Amino acid sequence: MRPQQLSVKAQQGAVVSIDEYASKAGVQVLKQGGNAVDAAIATAFALAVTHPFAGNLGGGGFMLIRLASGEEVALDFREMAPARATADMFLKADGTVDYELSNFGYLVAGVPGTVKGLEAAWRKFGSLPWANLIQPAIDLAHHGIYLNAYDAASLVRHQKDLARFPETIKTFFKLDGFPYGTSDLFRQPNLAATLAGIAQGGAAWFYEGEMADRFIADVQANGGIINKADLKDYEVKFREPIKGTFGGYEILGMPLPSAGGVGVQQMLNVLKYLNLDEHNPLEVPNLHLLLETMRYVFLDRATYLGDTDFGKVPVAELLSEGHAAAIAAKIDRQRATPSQLLFEDVQVNNENLETTHFSVIDKQGNLVSATLTLEEAFGSKAVVKGLGFLLNCEMHDFNINPRQVNFQGITPANPNGIAPHKRMLSSMTPTVVLKDGKPFLVTGSPGGRSILNVVLQVILATTLYKLPLQRALALPRLSHHWMPDVVYLEKGRWEAETVQALASQGHSVAEVDFLGDAHSIFIDPVTGLYEAEADTRRAGWAEGY
Repeated sequence: MRPQQLSVKAQQGAVVSIDEYASKAGVQVLKQGGNAVDAAIATAFALAVTHPFAGNLGGGGFMLIRLASGEEVALDFREMAPARATADMFLKADGTVDYELSNFGYLVAGVPGTVKGLEAAWRKFGSLPWANLIQPAIDLAHHGIYLNAYDAASLVRHQKDLARFPETIKTFFKLDGFPYGTSDLFRQPNLAATLAGIAQGGAAWFYEGEMADRFIADVQANGGIINKADLKDYEVKFREPIKGTFGGYEILGMPLPSAGGVGVQQMLNVLKYLNLDEHNPLEVPNLHLLLETMRYVFLDRATYLGDTDFGKVPVAELLSEGHAAAIAAKIDRQRATPSQLLFEDVQVNNENLETTHFSVIDKQGNLVSATLTLEEAFGSKAVVKGLGFLLNCEMHDFNINPRQVNFQGITPANPNGIAPHKRMLSSMTPTVVLKDGKPFLVTGSPGGRSILNVVLQVILATTLYKLPLQRALALPRLSHHWMPDVVYLEKGRWEAETVQALASQGHSVAEVDFLGDAHSIFIDPVTGLYEAEADTRRAGWAEGY
């Protein structure tokens, strides 16, 4: 079994991700003189090989870049709905959602953004040749890797659904019919060839060239609706980060269509008014206030947030001090407020947990926080014929039932409904924290809607509670998403007395195996050393020099 390297201290640069191969690929680029963006690109391409669970060519993501010069950029390469997408494309004749079509195969795939997004980052900020950044991934796919324990177990866990598709079986299953395990050399020749094509021909080859023809032929032969114009017209967006403050720190977050930057800053704004005890993050009164803040902010998320290219979203109002004060004033400090009493006219899409995050810093102090996804584990479970990469299943990150009505028979507003060329709302939350204008923390996480709450808790642990990063990541986590009205607690990490106390305040408690996977980097403001810490909840590798 491959080991985990969970913690390193470095002076020149560091990368921390879920996978050893990927983190080493990023640091290899740093050692070759590349900057943090170069290293992030190499790491992302390597994850497409080594972490098929979520690393991808056929998905999308977000990248938050903060340069040593002070320049700050939020790069949006979120997937987009195809031109032929319709609001009710996943509904049966009786108005219910078709589970199969909305979860597996080719119809549920959005137009992928990863390759064009990574190239856009390189064109604007990269320093090494494009092909150099992809070569580590090509080598890994060609020569083979040994899967880490988490990915190998994930293949077994999702074996039944992966086996729906012959090309997926060819890619991830051995001749004996079993998925590749930790002791099997896992080679991906088709993916290696695709990566080589991208290295030579750039994103144009992927979106407009020979690969695009083969991609579209396979998708349309199997019921998908992405066409060649969808690929060619896919557009990467450079956006302004969400900026806020908390306790003397500056918080940089991802803007819409990621809900992360808005949501985390909203929660921090509310907590300013609630006067948390700064000595013990696990005190029940603190946890109660945290959960009630999550409840109200996630109601706002469901009510207002969507793709700002398709509708006005009141971001300034949501982030205003007045709005934060109003929420704080509503919170009952002794009892949980049932979510249904707040508002019932909102649809909630169910985001899944399968995403991946990594953090990067170079010797100049350039920072990258990046989160990539296929949506569910292994995306739609369908590998594109002959090309070796999985399709995403991001279309079901929209609210996919426009006919859903509330208890009054009213169809609510649907800011995250499906529309052609629209980007589905995301919870991915790449985040950078600054102290006195200098880098302090690079963080983020997978975890669906819980991502916002995981990132919030990491920020609080390192700023308000002044905990070392390793201790901050080890704290038990909780999460509330407004609906369903449930507090999710990590199994086996909480004291029974704490759980009982929350229940006695009216919180409905449910246990989950873990929340998030927050691979992060702390920059010591005194020594300037970089402390890269891998989260222990799934797998992880911190690499530095």
